[in-house]
Amino acid sequence: MKGNERKKRYSSAARDICYIAMFVAVMTVCSWISVFIGSIPVTFQTLGVCLTAGMLGAKRGVIAIGSYIALGLCGAPVFAGFTGGVAKLAMPTGGYILGFLLTALVVGLASDALGVKLGKRKSAALGVASLLGILCCYAVGMVWFWLYMNLHGTASVLAAFVSCVLPYLPFDFVKIAAAVFLVAKLKKYLR
Repeated sequence: MKGNERKKRYSSAARDICYIAMFVAVMTVCSWISVFIGSIPVTFQTLGVCLTAGMLGAKRGVIAIGSYIALGLCGAPVFAGFTGGVAKLAMPTGGYILGFLLTALVVGLASDALGVKLGKRKSAALGVASLLGILCCYAVGMVWFWLYMNLHGTASVLAAFVSCVLPYLPFDFVKIAAAVFLVAKLKKYLR
């Protein structure tokens, strides 16, 4: 391998590491922001996942979200409510954290396929992919919640849906729209 090719490869790897680290930080800040709508806490985690995967694509997006999860499982307070640790997965909502990986994969694959410049149609396609990604996260999180509740009593799938998905859908539509808007405006600045 020639010197210039090696330099380009190392430069590209260094840039990827910086982008991944930057979006781990973005994801962390999004996790820390909580707004209470009545008794429902709404975090910006799904905005962070869609933004990360939309900007970085599938490979770097999944690595960034995986790094964020690994950091949290090691005990760093990067999850919602400034929490962290393996015990967070043992909670009823632990499945949503793992579901972020599926969201990142779905949104990242769509982002890669759509390219850098996003017009109205491509933005709409990214929005649909983000919705599908969020629904994948909901599926993993809801099943996790249902299994957890059945270990500690009984719960129906409908009860899990009503308590874990339904109240959050309208807010996730807004977060998806914000993520798609930001990706459409900013993605062209990433190489």
